[in-house]
Amino acid sequence: MNLVIQGVQPLAAAQIDSVRAALGHGAPAPETVDAHAVRFAFGETPPSEPVRTGLAQVCEAMSLDCAWLAPGRMADFAVLAMDMDSTLITIECIDEIADFCGVKDRVAAITEAAMRGEIKDFAESLTRRVALLEGLEATALEQVYLERLRLSPGAETLLARAREAGLKTLLVSGGFTFFTEKLQTRLGLDFTHANRLEVVDGKLTGRVDGPILDAAGKARELRLTCQRLGVPTARAIAIGDGSNDLAMMAEAGVSVAYHAKPKVREAASVALSHVGLDGVPRLFA
Repeated sequence: MNLVIQGVQPLAAAQIDSVRAALGHGAPAPETVDAHAVRFAFGETPPSEPVRTGLAQVCEAMSLDCAWLAPGRMADFAVLAMDMDSTLITIECIDEIADFCGVKDRVAAITEAAMRGEIKDFAESLTRRVALLEGLEATALEQVYLERLRLSPGAETLLARAREAGLKTLLVSGGFTFFTEKLQTRLGLDFTHANRLEVVDGKLTGRVDGPILDAAGKARELRLTCQRLGVPTARAIAIGDGSNDLAMMAEAGVSVAYHAKPKVREAASVALSHVGLDGVPRLFA
C-alpha cells in the first residue's frame, strides 16, 4: 500500500515529521511527489487500524489529506468519470438558477437533503426542485454559466494529467445538459450525460425533458462508456461528492470522494477534503 499525504499549501518539514511520528518506528522514508505531497511506500502489510486512525486525526488537525491506495499509475486506468456540481465545478447549478426566481433557499434545502441521502429518490428530489423553476426565462441559464460557474481548484490540472495518461473523460451529472455541453466544448471532455430542462417559448416549464438521470443512470453511463472502450469498469476512476454518485463510484476501480458528504467519504477508496482536484493525479504519481 502507498500512503499519500498532501496539502493545499506546500508541505512543511514539521508537518512531515508529525506524520512520521504518527506512523511510528519502522515506517518507510517519505518520497517527495511534489511540493504539496509525499508518499510512503509500505509493503503488503500497512500499519494497524489504530495507527491509521491516529494518523488521520493528526492529518486533519493540520488540514492535510491522507490516502491509502494500492501502488499504480494513472496510465493503468482508461476512464476518468466525474460528477459536475460541487465536483468539477464549485456550484450547484440548480441552486443558482433558483436564485434568479427567488427560490434558492427552498431549492438548496432539497439539494442538500438529497446529497446527504435523506431523500432516497433522486428523481423525486429533482422533480420537486425543477418544478420551482417554472416560468423562469431560459436566458438565466446563460447568466449562471457566465457569472457564477467556476471550475473547482485543480480541475484543469486533473484533466491535463488524465489526457497525458491516455484516459477518456466522462462528465456524468444529475444536473443539466445546458452546462455539461458547454463544459464539454470548453474543456475538451470526451463524453457527457445529464438531464435536459424543458423550455417552451423561451421559458422553463418546470419539467425535465425525458427520463431523469439518477444514481443508477450515472452507474449505467459509466458501464456503457467502459463497454464502448472495451475496458472493464475496474479501469475507471470515479469522482463525486454526494449520495447520487455512490452507485457510479462503486462501479469504478478507484473512487474519490471530493469534498464530500460523510456517507460518500466512508464508501470511497479515497477521500480528499482539503486539496483541489489536482490532488487526484498525485495519488498515482
